[in-house]
Amino acid sequence: MSLCGGSGPAAGPRLRPRAAQMARRPELLCGAAIVLGCAFLVALKVTCSRAKDVTMPAKLPVNFFSTRSPVIDLFRGQLDYADHLRQDSEIVLYFFYAPWCGQSIAAREEVEHVASRLSDQVLFVAVNCWWNQGKCRKQKHFFYFPVIHLYHRSFGPIEYKGPMSAVYIEKFVRRVMTPLLYISSRSKLLDFLSNYEPGVLGYFEFNASPQPPGYLTFFMSALHSLKKDYLGTIRFGVITDKHVAEEISLVHSGSIYLHRHVNKSLIYPDNIMNYTAENICKWALENREMLIRWLRPHGGKSLLLNNELKKGPALLIFIPYNPLEEIHPLLDEITKVALEYHNCNKSQAAKRDLQLFRDTGSPAFDSSVPDAHRKLSETFSITKYPCCNTVVLPQWHSISRTHNVCELCINQTLGVRPNKVHVPHCNFLEIEAALDSFYLQEHTFFQVISSTIECSNFLSFYSPFSYYTACCRTVNRHFLSFISSEKIIFQTPKVVFSSHGKKDNTRYSIPHIEDRNCFIPDLHISGTNITGLSCRTNKTLNLYLLDSNLFWIYAERLGATRSTHLKEFATIVDLKEEVHYVLDQNQLLLGSTLENFIKNFSIHYSPLKRHLVDDPSVHLDKQRVFTEVTTNTFYDTVVLSEKNVLLLYYAQWCGFCASLNHIFIQLARLLPPDNFTVARIDLTQNDLPWEFMTDRLPTILFFPHQR
Repeated sequence: MSLCGGSGPAAGPRLRPRAAQMARRPELLCGAAIVLGCAFLVALKVTCSRAKDVTMPAKLPVNFFSTRSPVIDLFRGQLDYADHLRQDSEIVLYFFYAPWCGQSIAAREEVEHVASRLSDQVLFVAVNCWWNQGKCRKQKHFFYFPVIHLYHRSFGPIEYKGPMSAVYIEKFVRRVMTPLLYISSRSKLLDFLSNYEPGVLGYFEFNASPQPPGYLTFFMSALHSLKKDYLGTIRFGVITDKHVAEEISLVHSGSIYLHRHVNKSLIYPDNIMNYTAENICKWALENREMLIRWLRPHGGKSLLLNNELKKGPALLIFIPYNPLEEIHPLLDEITKVALEYHNCNKSQAAKRDLQLFRDTGSPAFDSSVPDAHRKLSETFSITKYPCCNTVVLPQWHSISRTHNVCELCINQTLGVRPNKVHVPHCNFLEIEAALDSFYLQEHTFFQVISSTIECSNFLSFYSPFSYYTACCRTVNRHFLSFISSEKIIFQTPKVVFSSHGKKDNTRYSIPHIEDRNCFIPDLHISGTNITGLSCRTNKTLNLYLLDSNLFWIYAERLGATRSTHLKEFATIVDLKEEVHYVLDQNQLLLGSTLENFIKNFSIHYSPLKRHLVDDPSVHLDKQRVFTEVTTNTFYDTVVLSEKNVLLLYYAQWCGFCASLNHIFIQLARLLPPDNFTVARIDLTQNDLPWEFMTDRLPTILFFPHQR
């Protein structure tokens, strides 16, 4: 009997047929062996392996905002609780963030700053939308962080896509809080219409009803415009006074008026389009007039600048801008230039708006605002100082051909303090007396060199009750545009006469140009010179504004001085012609200088010179094997070199260029340094004249000596 229960001898006959069958079909045997082998290996791995798959659970989220912050921080993504909070508040701001996101961390302080100012009117809620167990992560699918949504009661969300800066966020929140401006008087109406942004006005009579028909629809249309255009370029206002509404031809309650500066203003066609919030918003967006447009690149990959520049030549103006300020004198000057430039049909609306900008009683010229540009326009305004005289004081130095330009004005006073004069005509004797007093102190104005306008009042030589104001500024030679010959003006005179007609051979004698044979275009220029110029030239400019506080890096790349303390810059970029021009930064950015800049670009043979971008970070290192060339060093190093020059055009992103570096290094060592210079230039950081440009990289050019 077998040890296995006596079944051994009986099993043998049963296995023999199967063994014979497998012998006849060996593939079955191989398949069975493979299956058994795999099963054995799997069992061995499971039983013998010491390593096991371990999944580390995510750490519990923590507070993103401080517990003392006015922002409610739902760091576990409780979106349902956020919706519950929204039901009890009129205005709610949601700040969706990811704790690891650098942009969210940077914007946290800005949102906290806004919340500290508006927390009594707006509910600020921050929601962690990254934690995988939170409802926000499960219900929202954002492609970027942070995201800001605003709700006005049941209306929303209104997404904010502007700069993550406290002043811009606060401005947008305030517009959501009060989407309609209340126009209660004619002065407020004129102020509203003179703004550079498009304006929509609605007239509603509140006498018969606390909520007249159509008012809520108009209110919602203002919120719709903020939802569709985050920049908020359309301002909505409401008029309740019948007499104020008649100023813009609104008679019936519920009428809506779209103001346009140059083209004809429109009234909403309620007989053609349904009176709905969406239709009103769509009508305003489609028919608005954009004289100037703000550009606000978000910092990521974007086609914003490219799409705008492809439309045609563009004038980019960089100015420091605070959206919370009520008065922007420099922006008003730019708006005036834009109005003149686009006023092709010389419309009455544009004339009225231009008159508002010239009106000293308008908010743009509020005397309570101590602004430099306001003082500047006040100083050089002939309407305020009827008795003025321009005096040009050249600096006769061999190195610097600069001039001090002074505007001498008469201030009559009844006391011992100067004030403005208001006389219908200028008295020749008064002008002569003012010039005499000025020449006695002209050395104080002659020796000062300043890029800003400096004013001083000095007492009359003859009368203790007469003051004179002299405002002087140093300008370069090309600032002056003389009708008479420049040679007569700029040559150093052998004999110089003073204003008294007496010969003076002293060292500091200088010519005085008191007549009107010369004019200073950046001080006195008629605004009508560019009226309608956009329609009279084939080089029409599109005008754009950029906030230099946020986008100064773009200005530096276009040629702005990095060390300047005043971040004001203007440039014309012509993408089709692949050129751009830069307004001289020694000039103040004023309406008159912009007018000259536009006129010089618009004429057929433009005197503007193409600006060449230079890389200032490159320093000459004599220990380098090959010389690094920039725009400023190109002529001296390559064209005017006393050696033969082998120049490599390259770019940092060019892989083929990098593969040539070892060859160039070897060439620099083999070629005799007394006769050859091996150099290279980065074309992405340096511009060259057209004759030296190339359309492919890498490119090698050889510049023989004396050729």
